[in-house]
Amino acid sequence: MFGSLKIGKIFGIDLYLHGTFWLLPLFVIFAGLGRPPAEIATDLLFVFTIFGCVALHEVGHALAAAYYGIRTRDITLYPIGGVAALERMPEKPRHEIVVALAGPAVNVAIAGGLFVGLVAGQMLPAMPDFESPDALSEFVFRVFAANVILCLFNLLPAFPMDGGRVLRAVLAIWMPRLRATEIAVAVGTFVALGFLLAGLYFGILGLMIVALVVWLLGQAELGAMRLRQAHAEYERRVREWFHLPPEPPEQVDTLVGLPPDDPAVLAARRFTGLVWDEERRVWVQWVNGVPVRDIPA
Repeated sequence: MFGSLKIGKIFGIDLYLHGTFWLLPLFVIFAGLGRPPAEIATDLLFVFTIFGCVALHEVGHALAAAYYGIRTRDITLYPIGGVAALERMPEKPRHEIVVALAGPAVNVAIAGGLFVGLVAGQMLPAMPDFESPDALSEFVFRVFAANVILCLFNLLPAFPMDGGRVLRAVLAIWMPRLRATEIAVAVGTFVALGFLLAGLYFGILGLMIVALVVWLLGQAELGAMRLRQAHAEYERRVREWFHLPPEPPEQVDTLVGLPPDDPAVLAARRFTGLVWDEERRVWVQWVNGVPVRDIPA
């Protein structure tokens, strides 16, 4: 029913807006009926600015994943956030922690830059000498506060938030990954319950929706992990029953005869640098065997 609209590329990664995204600006417009058009326009600008920050948050995940040789298929923005479609999550706990924290780190960097600008320009609304900030300073402060909230919200220990992945990765240092996922999802269920109770108490429908999404995605993560574990165990037993050797790792030697700038060779070598694409007439930046963006000549 709802498709996705490609709106461009960011660091060489396709960026999409899901069809449901447009419900958010429509809600802002209808909620603002009766207010001056300038205020509604400001609120719409704020929404799109925040989702620009959300897109950069997802780019942080994508670039960190690229460093470990993991590709990102695309980034999609939804009304409640964004998703970077990584081909897989890192198996090593410390790698997963880095990838998970890269997103909130982008929000910290954005908030830090805005805060410095506010203080340098003496525009911080919280300061007593500036009880009536102008429209620009108020807008910048709202974006600053939103990035702080995005960072803190994403660090909550619940899937699909980054804090849930960090919790799972830390637990996976001392226990099997499946057991770590089960515990992290259980913690996330309590967080979702907290959102639900707060939404019911204060009458905030958005919190109740967030609670449902957090719970559903946590269960989906756990189901996917159990399926992967079952598949791996099945393959192990088949190889054991038929006395098959384990699958050999991919070797660069199997690519002998291909040109040195062939994508398969670059990926196998985990190449980092620039390669000229003659067909498209652009430079391609590779990071650890993954093409991350095109640079026009």
